[in-house]
Formats: sequence, C-alpha cells, structure tokens
Amino acid sequence: MNLKFQNKKISGILTIMPKNEVKFEDGIHNYSFSVAKSMKLKLVMGYNSTRIVEDGVCISDLCTHGLNYLFEKKLLNKDEIDALILVTQSPDYFLPPTSSVIQGNLGLKRDMLAMDINQGCAGFLMGLFQSFQLLEQEEINKVVLLNADVLSRKVSKRDRNSNPLIGDAASVTIVEKSETPNTIYGNIRMDGSGSDVLMIPAGGFRAPSTSETSKMTEDAAGNFRALDHLVMKGDEVFNFVQREVPPLIEDLLIKANQKKEDVDYFMCHQPNKFMLQKLADKLGIPREKMPSNIVENFGNASGVSIPTAITYNLGERLLNDSFNICFAGFGVGLTWASLLMEMSNLRFCEIIEF
Repeated sequence: MNLKFQNKKISGILTIMPKNEVKFEDGIHNYSFSVAKSMKLKLVMGYNSTRIVEDGVCISDLCTHGLNYLFEKKLLNKDEIDALILVTQSPDYFLPPTSSVIQGNLGLKRDMLAMDINQGCAGFLMGLFQSFQLLEQEEINKVVLLNADVLSRKVSKRDRNSNPLIGDAASVTIVEKSETPNTIYGNIRMDGSGSDVLMIPAGGFRAPSTSETSKMTEDAAGNFRALDHLVMKGDEVFNFVQREVPPLIEDLLIKANQKKEDVDYFMCHQPNKFMLQKLADKLGIPREKMPSNIVENFGNASGVSIPTAITYNLGERLLNDSFNICFAGFGVGLTWASLLMEMSNLRFCEIIEF
C-alpha cells in the first residue's frame, strides 16, 4: 500500500534512555557458549552495551519524564497537544490504555484524543502515518507521538540470541501542520503468516502465563528460554529483511520520483549492525548513509530505534540544517514500512536520561 501526505512536519524529537547500562560482558557467563564464541558474536553483531530500566519502571514513567522535560524547558506547551499517540508492545496494563495513564499523569486537557497502537519494529512509521492522518482534522494542529518499550523484562538472560540485543527506551516526536507546502511519501506491507517469527508465546489470553509457561527449556542452538519470553527466529528475520525491505524502499523512491543519491540518510530500525550493513550493501548505498550504531550503544528498543538513530547521529545538526531522510521499519507482525520526507529546523533533537 502506497501512502502520500501533504503539508506535515516533524518539529522535534526527544529520546529518553534509562541510566542503567549493561555491558555485553556482564551477561556472558549466562550463555551455554564459550567466551571466544560469544566475543565473536559481539564483534559481528555490534553488541556492546544496552540500556535497561530499573525494577518497577514502566513506559508511562519514561514518557512522563520526557514530556515534563519538554514542558520545563519551554519546548512544548501542554495546552497545544491535540492528540497523544503511544506505540508500544509493553504497556503498563492490559487496560486501561497507557496513553490514558500518561494523559492523566500530566494533567493534559480533556478536549483531545489519546490512543495506543500495538506495534513494534515498524512502530515509528505506524505512529507517523496515524499522526499525519489525524492532522487532516481542522481542530488537530499538534500531535505528540510516543514510542516506548521495556521489553528487556520479557527476554531470557540465558538467551544469547536476544538478551545482548534488547534494550529499553522511549521517544517523544512532535508532529504538526507545516506552513511550508511539502509532500511526504510512504508505503507499508503486512504478512501475518510470519507472525511467529517474532513473538512472546505466553502471557496473553490465548496462552495465559502459568507455572508451566515460566519453565526454561533449551533450544537447538543452546539458548534457554520459557514460553513467557521473547522468541526471535534470527535467520528468518534476516532473510525477511534482505528479501523484502530493498524492493520496498526502491518502490518508495520510484513513487517519489527520487534516486538513492537524493537521500541524505536512510534511518532504519536497528536489529543489529550486521543486518543493517548487509541491507545497505543490498540496496547499493554507502554504509555511512545508513547508521548502524544504535544497538552497540543502547540496544534495540523496538520502535524507538529510529528516533534514537536520528537524535544520536544527527542531533543538533537538525536544528539548523535540512536533510532528505528515508525511514524504514521492519519486523514483528510481520510488518515493513518506509517513508521519505525532508527534515529541518527542529526545535529540539536530543537524548536525555531517566
């Protein structure tokens, strides 16, 4: 499905990172592999450190902290928020929606819309698509898009396939109407037949958590996890990304009548460094145009990885400079999406800690 939006812009991005940093070597003793094999994995995948929330911290805490920071710095006026969209797969509760919890925590106005979207790796794109559509309404002028996940709590510490990868984080993206005419191009694909490639088998109503679902078992690769833990079929994810994402981006550029050389940066979801470098090679673009340094510094926080890539790699440059950026998110669902837009003159683009 191809999408097109007009006269919309991103005016600010804030990433909220937990202060707690966990080094790859800190958990190396948990794996049923030699130290030499684990260190080779670290080198190839780009594993180094992840940011993990302290016990008791939930996504509403990260998002509330980030928004209060913007209020205190006079970078955002709470009365201007017409819609609050939260994209997450680790909500505070089954119900109520965590966006309602955040709205209540901050004392936002009642004449507004707050909603949750259950999406992960492509969550930043899904949130932008929804934000752009809401801005078509006359009475909605500013949307706050929140991406947040604390999936480290659903990863087995004895799973070398996922534990060194998953981190926690949140982001706040301000989306509003643009005074300068512009066109934003996007596209999205779905394949639910691959939903078991990335999933947490137990914990929902289909398979409620019990003492049985918490029992650890060993898989063929020597990883230990329970049904309550995240399961990632790494080989299938890699093949899916290399097969489906390049034609998605190429189709987007055709629709926008642009070439790869016209794009300043390809800001993608970051499963690991190896996968992104191979994706850049497959697309035939220089690796430096597709930053792959987020997992090694912060970990993969699902839909927050793209905003983190922007704040970490571009930061203050986006306050004054202009860049033509292609976003791409891919993974759980299976879902894959891309978007092409000009970004410039942001009010803020930074990372803070909680």
